[in-house]
Amino acid sequence: MRGMLSVDQLSDLVAAGEIDTVITCMPDMQGRLVGKRMTGSFFLDSAIKESHSCNYLLTVDMDMEPVPGYRSASWEKGYGDFALKPDLSTLRRIPWLPGTALVICDTQDHNGEDIPTAPRAILKKQLKRLAGKGITAKMASELEFFLFDDSYREAHEKRYHDLQTASWYIEDYHVFQTSKEEGVMRAIRNGLEGAGIPVENSKGEWGPGQEEVNVRYAEALDMADRHVILKNGIKEIAHLHGKSVTFMAKWHYDLAGNSCHIHSSLWDAKKDTPLFKPENDGEMTPLFKHFIAGQLSALQEISYFLAPYVNSYKRFANLSFAPTNAVWSRDNRTAALRVLGDGAGTRVETRVGGADLNPYLAYAAILAAGLGGIERELELGEEFQGDAYTKEGIPSLPRNLRDALSALEGSEMLRAAFGEEVIEHYLHTGRWEQYEYERRITDWELMRGFERG
Repeated sequence: MRGMLSVDQLSDLVAAGEIDTVITCMPDMQGRLVGKRMTGSFFLDSAIKESHSCNYLLTVDMDMEPVPGYRSASWEKGYGDFALKPDLSTLRRIPWLPGTALVICDTQDHNGEDIPTAPRAILKKQLKRLAGKGITAKMASELEFFLFDDSYREAHEKRYHDLQTASWYIEDYHVFQTSKEEGVMRAIRNGLEGAGIPVENSKGEWGPGQEEVNVRYAEALDMADRHVILKNGIKEIAHLHGKSVTFMAKWHYDLAGNSCHIHSSLWDAKKDTPLFKPENDGEMTPLFKHFIAGQLSALQEISYFLAPYVNSYKRFANLSFAPTNAVWSRDNRTAALRVLGDGAGTRVETRVGGADLNPYLAYAAILAAGLGGIERELELGEEFQGDAYTKEGIPSLPRNLRDALSALEGSEMLRAAFGEEVIEHYLHTGRWEQYEYERRITDWELMRGFERG
């Protein structure tokens, strides 16, 4: 695939002086890429086997503050190292950064075992469960973001207020408006293609300056790797054009939220044939029904991994295209689970997640829930029809982070699938997020209460 590199190709490019830097990185709990920039020669001589990073990287918050209370790493334990083992199948050029390649690493202990709480390891564990049944998962992320004419520094100096979005009206599917933004959006599409991430399209979304990038589906681990590179790449390319973007689930209270719709299908591992493909149009295979029923039964439990921040829940609102109730339907954008496609393209779209999610954790949670439905042979209820926003008496999604954490804490399914250590680790992460929010004073509180309170 264009942009992907073998070790021999990298070696030749380093020798020719065309690549001088290799980014060795891992996805952290927030789904960001963290790591080091190696010289090409040092990577080939040494870091290709492994390198080391501080193990606090899986115990820090968004601000990179070491969070107390984790069992895996702490001041008491001295914050030692773990190993970063390059997955050489992810080695690729980064065309928007001169002379640069990138490789994603597995996070391992000094015995060569994956760190259980590492996001990539969590997804790999669920894929191993599928493999035991002769199944692979293919997935795709649809990422939305807002594009601003302000640079990141300008946005920061404005304290992220009064920013100039790339347009001033809703541009959903607009060709004319997106032509004005084509300088940066074309660079994003072509850059991602050159980094081994096949892009299908970009389009204007349901907000001024809001964009969406759609990429081709791939096996789940490959797609999660593409997702984090895609997100990081969009930020870098915007920066190189003097602009900025945000993937916050809800950037502005009066504007649309940023979603990450996740498409899933299961395939026969040996034959590479789709297991959701029905024999007759309009039907659903039993496996497909069980998979959806499993997701549906666990949507509250997995919501934290689809919406991991306080801000994430501000996206869920009636008539917003973000779901509020746990129902499934065919080609219905008011439902949390939307069945669509035909033939080999038959799949389920999970519409709960925001663009702020960590794809490894989100994919793992979706697959764990679906696997639970398959293993228990859960029956799928009748398809919901109509407007899911107005229907009463149907299960709702958590309305805030606190409720999502409560559902996660009580999830026997996820404790069995992920392990107690992992669930307690991420419960601690979510509770710290809630604590940090609750001790802050917001602009809204100041404006409302300073004089009149």
